[in-house]
Amino acid sequence: MLPEAAQARKAIWTSINPHSGKRRILEAFPTEIIKSMRENEMAIEFINGAVWQVVGSDNFGSLIGSPPVGLVFSEFSTANPSAWTYLRPILAENGGWALFISTPRGKNHFYQLLQTAKKSAHWFWEIIKASESGVFTKEQLAIELSEMEDFYGMGVGEALFNQEFECSFEAAIPGAFYVREMRNLSEMGRICEVSHDPALPVYTAWDIGYADSTVIIWFQVIQGEVHILEAHNSHGQPLVYYIGLIEQRTHYRYGMHFLPHDARAKTLASGGKSIIEQLGEALSLSMMRIVPNLSVQDGIQAVRRMLTRTWFDAEKCEGLMEALRAYEREYDDTNKVFRDRPLHNWASDWADAFRMCAIAEHEEIAPEEKSTTLKALTTGQTNVTLNDMWDDLKRKPIQRSRI
Repeated sequence: MLPEAAQARKAIWTSINPHSGKRRILEAFPTEIIKSMRENEMAIEFINGAVWQVVGSDNFGSLIGSPPVGLVFSEFSTANPSAWTYLRPILAENGGWALFISTPRGKNHFYQLLQTAKKSAHWFWEIIKASESGVFTKEQLAIELSEMEDFYGMGVGEALFNQEFECSFEAAIPGAFYVREMRNLSEMGRICEVSHDPALPVYTAWDIGYADSTVIIWFQVIQGEVHILEAHNSHGQPLVYYIGLIEQRTHYRYGMHFLPHDARAKTLASGGKSIIEQLGEALSLSMMRIVPNLSVQDGIQAVRRMLTRTWFDAEKCEGLMEALRAYEREYDDTNKVFRDRPLHNWASDWADAFRMCAIAEHEEIAPEEKSTTLKALTTGQTNVTLNDMWDDLKRKPIQRSRI
């Protein structure tokens, strides 16, 4: 399994050994033991009935229900971590095995897997740095470092060298959008247990996909701070599944459900109805809101501003936080610069939903909060309810103490 099926096809299935001119898979498996080859599925069936297949972690759902005895995750740090979550029960049932090979990409899900392996007698783990492998001489590594710094610049070149050659998990992901903001949140203790306040509404922000994952984020805005209560990501589920997730949380008093602008056009096999129409039928159309259609860059800036006053529930938002740390720019190999647009990978759906959250908070919720507060505190209107007054009181600045 490579992160994407297209990578798997290029790197393994159709790859040619330049020294022999032969396909690598035919060098690995002698033709005498091959019964058939299915090119479309990138699968080989052997004469003993066993099957070997090349797949992508981006389509791990295709393996659910199948009985693999072994899985090899290549470049797992850039793969969708849900692939292992969904497939490990299959291996547990049939006594199978899994192997993870990867270059570090910061302290993401691959790093967490390594920490698990270090603590368990059931795992084997090994870190092989280039300087300790015996493959390269000191002179070769010095040349590599120098040339990477010339190519990418001093800071980025050194970070990439430490990551790619020295297996450094500490090296920042070059081009990551929110690495500084997420590090600051951790240092400030804002990744912790976040409690739900039943006196205030809970909002949701969505990113809705077909082949991609669908993400829902539950959050509250309290005294100008954004509390991320939980986040969910599923792959290939019908819309009724996500409606169920909303309805199951009966302890939440919902405010608005914020959807991306293309929710007006997309359909999920429901008589041509749009996403917002389908959700509205189940959850009340008056609670549906399409976020303003800002550019991706404006949305990213909104996220950066919001992260300075955001709290994450450490347990219920783990996948979301991993994605925000891994969300990165595309790199332009020709001009040797990072592009403004994001790289589309497993982290994109999480990050897109969080961008909807930031835009909704800035454009929809914050102005409404200010309007309600001014109405209650400056106009003296008699139709302000006790709940309104209580919400206004809760928005006043609070003092937090640390022990």
